[in-house]
Amino acid sequence: MLVVFTTAGGLWLAPVRAGARTTVFTLLGTVLIVAAANVLNMYLERDSDALMTRTMRRPLPAGRMDPQVALRFGLVLAAISVPLLTFAVGAVPGLLASLALVSYVLLYTPLKRHTAAALLVGAIPGAIPPLIGWTAAQGRIELGGVLLFAVMFLWQVPHFLAITLFRKEDYARAGLVVQPNEPGGEAEARRNIVRYTVALVFVSLLFVPLRLGGTLYLFTALLAGGGFLACGLAGLRKGAGAKWARSEFSASLVYLTVLFGTLMLGR
Repeated sequence: MLVVFTTAGGLWLAPVRAGARTTVFTLLGTVLIVAAANVLNMYLERDSDALMTRTMRRPLPAGRMDPQVALRFGLVLAAISVPLLTFAVGAVPGLLASLALVSYVLLYTPLKRHTAAALLVGAIPGAIPPLIGWTAAQGRIELGGVLLFAVMFLWQVPHFLAITLFRKEDYARAGLVVQPNEPGGEAEARRNIVRYTVALVFVSLLFVPLRLGGTLYLFTALLAGGGFLACGLAGLRKGAGAKWARSEFSASLVYLTVLFGTLMLGR
């Protein structure tokens, strides 16, 4: 749902209005490429998924699906989605989709076992969908699309750090490296949530001088950003634990929905 929402946001906010055919193929192709990445990721991580509470009931670790079936399904999805975006939408969206797939499956997935910095690598493909939407309408990468990418990239850091904070035992059991499980990492993760949220709020305001956001958006971005930042700052207090981290996670979803929704409403 988030992928459809942000891709549609890129399509909607682009200066050139995309036609119905382009819109349908863009959304379909992006959903398929994300599905391909997720299926291949689950194939590669089926052993570690079996050790995590939140993933052990997935079809592969639960033994409800043959791994080879999942692998073939993921490859078929990739083989359909990239040509679909390339030839039915445009070369740039197709290239971006390929970049998202390769970086997610071949870089982010294996890096998760070695470094907490994998989060930043994974945030790249996670931020590409709205840029696919923008380039589908415009045919090229422009500043507005780059800002959408930047917002999504920065947003993912507090969003996923919050998850690692309240599920750090799960990640440790699965052998996946996350910042809260490193020496002194939990405090640093909380500080990073604040740092990236500050950067996110700043970048979100840049839509106004680009005339992609108006007065309503400006006030909403300031209000929502202030609330999200306040939630992040609460995590710096002594005693803020899993309950706060879950609140931060929920706040991140509300913030992104409000921000994109208001941005699209003013278009």
